[in-house]
Amino acid sequence: MTLKEQAVTFLGLHQPGNPVILPTVWDAWSAKLVQEAGFSALTVGSHPLANSLGKEDKEGMTFTEVTARIREITAAVTVPVSVDIESGYAQKPADLINGLLDAGAVGLNIEDSVHSEGGRLRTPQEHADLVAELRQAADTTDVHFVINARTDVFLRQDTGTPAERLESALTRLRLAAEAGADVLYPVGRHDPETLRTLCTDLPLPINAIGIPAEANRPALAESGVARVSFGPFLQNALTEQANTLLTPWR
Repeated sequence: MTLKEQAVTFLGLHQPGNPVILPTVWDAWSAKLVQEAGFSALTVGSHPLANSLGKEDKEGMTFTEVTARIREITAAVTVPVSVDIESGYAQKPADLINGLLDAGAVGLNIEDSVHSEGGRLRTPQEHADLVAELRQAADTTDVHFVINARTDVFLRQDTGTPAERLESALTRLRLAAEAGADVLYPVGRHDPETLRTLCTDLPLPINAIGIPAEANRPALAESGVARVSFGPFLQNALTEQANTLLTPWR
């Protein structure tokens, strides 16, 4: 498929109540493993990617390092690839979109923590404005680049009570939806009631975290989730398995 066709296919996989499962990968080997296991798309996670490069998460990598690895991944698989680009690596939106398209990706996650500025949270409108700039840049191409707008509010204990964090996330993600996002990502592990509220009250497909060993796709589907990714947890699980195999050899 062309990138244009991949992007259309990828967006169409986001079905509330019938979520697309995107095992999170970090190199050509893990990407081929996921494709050969039968998954129809994949996402590249910043944390496992940083680990694989000997770098730190939270933008310890450069955008050039990221796109170099994405080229290796997209050369190894034929399914659509989305990329977690953290805060954006201080790049201009057009450079992010063009760089990812040149590397063969058709989607991105953009979060509202700014790692280059001490991890501060962008204001709701500031993050929405960034999403709008990414959408405008994508619209100058012939590919409907799939923008997954993420908020880190639920990861931040300094942002109020659980109820206040939920309200803040709803506000932030509604603005991101209005700005041109395709998918909304309230990152974190949520109780069923909170997840159902997010899926019901927000106007776009919702991305949820999945833990590989828990295999709770039916419960996530029942909540209305449209997309499941694994964050660092697939790499973590494989690390545990590798340690189990290696320990007797020490």
